Amino acid sequence: MDLLHNLAIGFGASLEPVNLLYCFLGVLLGTLIGVLPGIGPTATIAMLLPITFGLKPETSLIMLAGIYYGAQYGGSTTAILINLPGESSSAVTAIDGYQMARQGRAGPALAIAALGSFFAGTVATLLVALFALPLTELALKFGPAEYFSLIFLGLIASVALAHGSVLKALAMITLGLLFGLVGTDVTSGAQRFTLGIPDISDKLEFVSVAIGVFGLAEILKNLENETDRAVVVKKITHLWPTRDDFRQMIAPVLRGTALGAALGILPGGGAILSSFAAYTVEKRISKNPGSFGKGAIAGVAAPESANNAGAQTSFIPMLTLGIPANAVMALMVGAMIIQGIQPGPNVATEQPQLFWGVITSMWIGNLMLVLLNLPLVGLWVRLLTIPYTILFPAILVFCSIGVFSVNSNVFDLYTVAFFGLVGYVLIKLGCEPAPLLLGFVLGPMLEENLRRAMTISRGDWTVLFTRPISAGLLIVAFLVLALVFLPSIRAKREEVFQEEG
Repeated sequence: MDLLHNLAIGFGASLEPVNLLYCFLGVLLGTLIGVLPGIGPTATIAMLLPITFGLKPETSLIMLAGIYYGAQYGGSTTAILINLPGESSSAVTAIDGYQMARQGRAGPALAIAALGSFFAGTVATLLVALFALPLTELALKFGPAEYFSLIFLGLIASVALAHGSVLKALAMITLGLLFGLVGTDVTSGAQRFTLGIPDISDKLEFVSVAIGVFGLAEILKNLENETDRAVVVKKITHLWPTRDDFRQMIAPVLRGTALGAALGILPGGGAILSSFAAYTVEKRISKNPGSFGKGAIAGVAAPESANNAGAQTSFIPMLTLGIPANAVMALMVGAMIIQGIQPGPNVATEQPQLFWGVITSMWIGNLMLVLLNLPLVGLWVRLLTIPYTILFPAILVFCSIGVFSVNSNVFDLYTVAFFGLVGYVLIKLGCEPAPLLLGFVLGPMLEENLRRAMTISRGDWTVLFTRPISAGLLIVAFLVLALVFLPSIRAKREEVFQEEG
């Protein structure tokens, strides 16, 4: 009965006209961002953070959430039609989706992707609702030592699930932790790493860091690879899948949903890891693995279901524990902090409208996406004809206005430029910037809980290992770190990184 009561609170919040409007705007923007290659949901959410300041907390999070899972839908459209994934998690869908389009079956491929995503989104939303309260109640029993160990495990897991070099991922986490320390120490009042610059004596502005590392850096990277994107949009017919198509897609959708829902909860997981894993599983268990890469329905249904399920279950640790599972969730945590809300288990009791409103809005948003995506396929693909020379300067102008509007401080624009260059250099060095943002967000939480644990134990650091839950989390963290250094796993990480690149 508690669940039904909480869902009623959530639907009451998410069905408010203003929240419905911003949910629609979120999924519409998400679809648009998913279609346009080279931007992505992380950069978009980072760039749109300033415009959410004037909104109610639940309204801003509903819109930002819609952008995230909307991008998972939109990315599949151009992946299927022109073999150009709009979003990185849709790269796998392009393998078989584009082959179906070449065979004259673009309509069924798009419908399979949309229906699979809607089913996965519905199931994932239900899982978020079911597991939210139990996890919140468990988290309320955590002390500073347990929270320190949990955050430490989250950081290590994000390193383990990142692609490419383990050492580079560890370096990004460390760099993020160092940037998170910039400012005034709340305990001693001493200034740390400020270099005598008064504008950062408080701390580095989260919005400026996020927009620089993701927004500006992505634009700089894409300007290197500008290509002529002439697109011819053909009329798509026979949209609805046949009975045989439905028969072939049911099992992959179910497996993709289950796998994506599980992987989405893990730090560093989410949509990208889920889609690659689902495709690999389907290919290995298939009776006809040779059909993959030639238009296999399972090659579209499974990854599309997995990436949408993974995108939505990644909200579970963010909403219940205040621990972001990936870079997008780190931005969501930042949005909550900016709104004056401390992320963590108390949100469910202190802000029930926000907590349950975001959860129920996911189902509403998924329904909106099905109604949006299929009829507007032609429009989305025509957007690809917008030249970069118009698109990117317009984005930079809006970003600059948004960043300046936060504090009316010109220095914030210099911060964006600096972190844009930092992000670009990291990309050129083959480093993923996402762990950096996770370190930046989680670093202050890690330090705060470590200090509180040391204060309570009177400086006895063994408290981290004598408390059972804390010790268990630390043991898991060190085991995970040891595993990723195994030669076979390191080789597989590099292989997947090359495939995505």
